[in-house]
Parts: sequence; C-alpha cells; structure tokens
Amino acid sequence: MSSAAASAKAAARKRFEDVYPIVRDQLLKQFKDHSMPQEAIDYYRRSLDYNVPGGKLNRGLSVVDTVEILKGRPLAQKEYTKAAVLGWAVEFLQAYFLVSDDIMDGSITRRGQPCWYRVEDVGLIAINDSLLLEGAIYQMVREHFKGDPCYLDLLEIFHEVSYNTEMGQLIDLLTAPEDKVDLNKFSLERHQKIVIYKTAIYSFYLPVALAMIMCGYPTTAPAGQPDVYKYAMDVLIPLGEYFQIQDDYLDYSGTPEQIGKIGTDIVDNKCSWCINTALALCSAEQRAILDTSYGRKDPAAEARVKEIFGQVGVDKRYEEYEQDAHDRITKLIKAVPEVSNPAGDAVLRHEVFTSFLNKIYKRTK
Repeated sequence: MSSAAASAKAAARKRFEDVYPIVRDQLLKQFKDHSMPQEAIDYYRRSLDYNVPGGKLNRGLSVVDTVEILKGRPLAQKEYTKAAVLGWAVEFLQAYFLVSDDIMDGSITRRGQPCWYRVEDVGLIAINDSLLLEGAIYQMVREHFKGDPCYLDLLEIFHEVSYNTEMGQLIDLLTAPEDKVDLNKFSLERHQKIVIYKTAIYSFYLPVALAMIMCGYPTTAPAGQPDVYKYAMDVLIPLGEYFQIQDDYLDYSGTPEQIGKIGTDIVDNKCSWCINTALALCSAEQRAILDTSYGRKDPAAEARVKEIFGQVGVDKRYEEYEQDAHDRITKLIKAVPEVSNPAGDAVLRHEVFTSFLNKIYKRTK
C-alpha cells in the first residue's frame, strides 16, 4: 500500500471513529433519562468503551464505503453521520457476539486484552452486558432513523441477521465443543453451513444491505424489477465463505509474524476448512491419527495433525480453491444488474462487490 493510500485509509478510520463518542454519549444519556444510578452509568460506559471500538472496524467502515459507492460521491456530513451510525450498529452487533461467544468458549483474551467476562468486577455480569450491547443497536437506529422511510427495514434486517448468526453459533457449539472431540460430526457441508450463518451473513451481507436500505432500495422488488438484495446475497455469501476459509487456512499455515497471532484452530477443536478437507482426503490410517490428535492441548499432537494436512495436500487444495473462488465470485459480480434506486440518486455499481474481493484476494494476514 502506498503512503498516500495508507494516509487516506487512516483518515477514513479516524472520521468513522469520531462518530463513536456521539453514539456512546446518546446511549449514556438514555441511561440518565431513566434515572439510572451513577454507578450503572459509569459501568455501562466502561463496558461500551472496552468492547466496541477496539477492533479492525472493517464491517462498520464497509457500510460507509458502500453508501459512498452507491451515491457515487463524497457524503455530506449529515449523510455521513447516518451511514456511520449504521456502521457502528454493526460494530455493536459484533461486540455483542464476541462478549457472549467468549463466555461460551471460555476464552482468555480478545483483541490483545482479557475477555470482558474475565475483567475484575465483571464476571457473569457480562451476560447482561452482551444483551445491552444488542439492545443498544435498536436505540441507535431509533435515535437517528425513526421517521425515515427505511426505519422499519433497518430494524427487520438487524433482527433477522442476529437470529441467523445465533443459529450458526448453535450449530458450531454442537459440532465442535472444545472439550469433546468427535470428528464424525465434521464435514465440509457442516463447515459451510456454520460459516454462512455464523460469519458471512453479518460480516459481508449486512453492511451492504444496510447501505442499500439507507440509499432507498426497496427490500421487496417492484414488479418487473430485479431483486437487488438477492443479487447482493448471491455474491456476498460466497465472499464471506472465501474470507473464512482464508482465515482457516492462514491459522494453519501462517506464522505469528505473518498473521499477528499463534494459530489455535487445531488444538481448540475448531470445525475448520483444513480439518474437513483432510477428513475428505485421508486414508484410514491417517484418519486414526487425526482422531487421536485433533483438539488436544499438546504440541506433539498438533504437529501430527499438521503432518497429515501436508500429506493429503491441504495446501494444494487451498490454492485451487482460492483461484476457483475468485473466478466464480467475479462471474457472480458481472451478473449483478447495475440498477438505480427509485429516486435515481444511487446506482448498485459492481465496485460495491469488487472492493470486497480485491481486499481479500490472495491476502496473507
């Protein structure tokens, strides 16, 4: 990335981050309006600041970026703030999932710091905190969009996507509990279902759909018009699958210096693309080794699993998968009709989708 591009990216992030205090302070005001004690207000602020703004913010920024692409111009400040509020609503959704997920998984750290439930004086209050994070989404949307024609559609998509993601989480927890390894429950089909429902819908489809709703695209296609949301879903779900399979592969193959962390999918019994690909290719002898070694907190067992991955050709399969995914998604993008919204002030440009694909194709971290 050039220095100019890096500076532009940093400026875009800074502008987005500047909206967070506005949203947070509106939420705190609501607590005050309900005459909550100061102790609760201070705790809520601490929870919000700890759990919401510390990530990569890719999902939230994608809402703003997509609105700008659809409009084909820089956004006026009022437009920008509304788009950024929707972006932060996605980040609140992400925080809600992470806080609750860390409790269910018994995780230790998140984003380089202790998981929220492990922070002093928090504990299982974090369960309620996760619910407050979810509830904050609807407070934010009401504050900034009530009275807008798109208000109901925004509420409905957040409810629907939350429910989809929770279904995916259930399948994942039933398939791959960290303390009970049963590779008979694993399959590439099960992995795909988990990825679509747990990750792809809220991480890829939701930001674009929110931008389309804000820009006035009706969620029910008028008679004789293409269903632009279905076209978007048809592209963005495979994009989300591709992204997660990349993550799975990098967890196995990447070095800590490269990906910024130590891969733990093997020792944590994750239902990843790599183990499912190996299970589909391995011999009976190799399967026996995987059964006794996968999901064990033992470096020697992890090394045996990685050796099997190498023997069955996981690396080669990934290389083939990545090129096929790129070519397949490119064709899907070309099939999307570049239609205007009813007001004629936004166009569903292919750039909406190619911008995602270009960011992740051949990524190494």
